[in-house]
Amino acid sequence: MTYIERSGIKAFIHVFVESSRLENVCKELSKLPEVIDVYEVTGEFDIIAVVATPGISEFRNFLKDRVLKIPGVKSAVTSIVLHTHKRDGLELEE
Repeated sequence: MTYIERSGIKAFIHVFVESSRLENVCKELSKLPEVIDVYEVTGEFDIIAVVATPGISEFRNFLKDRVLKIPGVKSAVTSIVLHTHKRDGLELEE
């Protein structure tokens, strides 16, 4: 278990993008070290990025200063992970 998993912030960022910029936004998100995973998805959002930061203020700065400034990003909805019950097919203990 890494430092981020034990005491940091893990979040899902649901990103709305301009359709013509989808590939570029995925590439730019993938370059950011805070981004763990990037998924192009169907449904309400265009991209879901899984992100880890040391704390909430770092997450806030990462979101407003990096993610929302990528050309083509229209908006984002975030979900902070409160607790992980199962990961990689394995149930986790509290």
